[in-house]
Amino acid sequence: APLAHRMGLYTIKSELEDLSLKYTDPDSYLLIVKKLEETEKDRQRYIEEFSRIMEDSLKAEGLNFSIKGRHKSVFSIYKKMKKQDVSFEEVFDLFAIRIIYRSDYKNEKFLAWKIYSIVTDKFMPNPSRMRDWITTPRSTGYESLHVTVIGPESKWVEVQIRSERMDELAEKGIAAHYKYKEGYKGREDNQIENWISQVREMLESLGTASTKELLDDFKLNLYTKDIFVFTPKGDLKVLSVGATALDFAYSVHSGIGDHCLGAKVNNKLVPLSYKLSNGDQVEIITSNVQKPKADWLDFVATSKAKARIKAALNSEKRKYTDEGKELLIRKLRHLKINFSESELNSIQKFFGAKTSHDVFYQVATGEIDSKALKKYRDSKGVLNNLLSKLRKKTSLIAEKNFLESDEEENYDMIVFGDDEKKLDYQLAPCCNPIPGDNIFGFVTINSGIKVHKEDCPNAIDMRANYDYRVIPAKWVNSASRDFLIEVALQGIDRTGIFNNITTLISNKFKVDIKNININSEDGIFYGNLILFVKNTTQLEQIIHELHNIEGITNVKRAEKKK
Repeated sequence: APLAHRMGLYTIKSELEDLSLKYTDPDSYLLIVKKLEETEKDRQRYIEEFSRIMEDSLKAEGLNFSIKGRHKSVFSIYKKMKKQDVSFEEVFDLFAIRIIYRSDYKNEKFLAWKIYSIVTDKFMPNPSRMRDWITTPRSTGYESLHVTVIGPESKWVEVQIRSERMDELAEKGIAAHYKYKEGYKGREDNQIENWISQVREMLESLGTASTKELLDDFKLNLYTKDIFVFTPKGDLKVLSVGATALDFAYSVHSGIGDHCLGAKVNNKLVPLSYKLSNGDQVEIITSNVQKPKADWLDFVATSKAKARIKAALNSEKRKYTDEGKELLIRKLRHLKINFSESELNSIQKFFGAKTSHDVFYQVATGEIDSKALKKYRDSKGVLNNLLSKLRKKTSLIAEKNFLESDEEENYDMIVFGDDEKKLDYQLAPCCNPIPGDNIFGFVTINSGIKVHKEDCPNAIDMRANYDYRVIPAKWVNSASRDFLIEVALQGIDRTGIFNNITTLISNKFKVDIKNININSEDGIFYGNLILFVKNTTQLEQIIHELHNIEGITNVKRAEKKK
């Protein structure tokens, strides 16, 4: 039903919603149907009386028109009864009257307002219930002028004013849009076509996404209401409620979104995560050195922005993996280890990486450096000696015992989700995962989280039927995890100092910044950085380098905020 609505197929949407209600709440459905049948004659009589009052005035203006009446869908009436907590008899706008006029495109808007003026001359309007979907059509392409008036017998009635073209678009949606497209080449791009382009772009960008990711992003396009915002030149953009300044940047152009540094909303500087409101005028500030960041996904609300950010992050990771593979081959050659598929598998297991691409990425970013690879080489000799002495039946048991005996590379903890949380869990007996295995968590109904191996015989069935209950998981070495620390900064404010700080931390040290907060007052800035660091040595190096940035007068480690 939401998909039919998004494509402007209102007749199909209403039928699907009514059918849903018929089976989910049959008593309410049958009650409303019965009431509608009982009041059918009264509604028809009312429409005829309204038409009689309006016809003379409309004909006097030389208009070619027809007047129709239609009761609201059963589901729509049901929603109003529930939302307003009223009975069927208390729903005051059970039906709408449509005035459908014939016009060429040039005069459509003029005639709509002319008819509006004639209607409101006859009947008193309710100003709070006027909707102009002609000047700013809905994102579904729907165009109509709605006004609620006190009609005959002092009853509230909604009057919908639309041309024959608008009426056909409202009834047949996307099909009618393409019928009229050629005839109105001068019109701006239709909202339906924009939406279809976004969906197509999203599908192309998420080719490797899971079913759940794909559906979640697709739903962003369906279950949303619209807001209207403006570019600095006054061009109108339609976005979903909850859209941020960054969503706006991506709606203008993907390149602008990728390089978005900040925004001005109504001439006031705001962060990228600022949520826009109806009528906001937005100016985007860009920088060539800016790149999409993973934390952007936490606050963008539109599927186009999400898809583009994911695609950019994946592209960046692919670039790193290509470089990392070449670098790994060189480092292994220096250690007199031949690069092969089996060797790569051993390295992957040793470092607890999910895939070989993760190994390449960690080598490229310095997470797996020459020192770590030497430990891997040394461990091979130690492992072979252990295997010889203990004469284990399988290499898997030997490797497990080695990992358990080696304090530095001991995978002793499972973490869950992208933010690597510690949660209570049980190991699944069907596949019996051990430290170092590639794993995932499955949320059961009665037993909490069960941890399964990625190649568990039940994995395919669980992912296919219960993907929404699957959560990422991995073994980690608790002794070598990154730690959150806070660094306090102070210095003389100058242009570019913010960029100098982030470039140093991200590019030179390859350290992730969780949060950054800098305030300036009378030419002096005070700032706090929350970083993921591996150890105190790395932290001391970062503090030392920050001291060397021009303008920074004081850098120290602060206590982590609770």
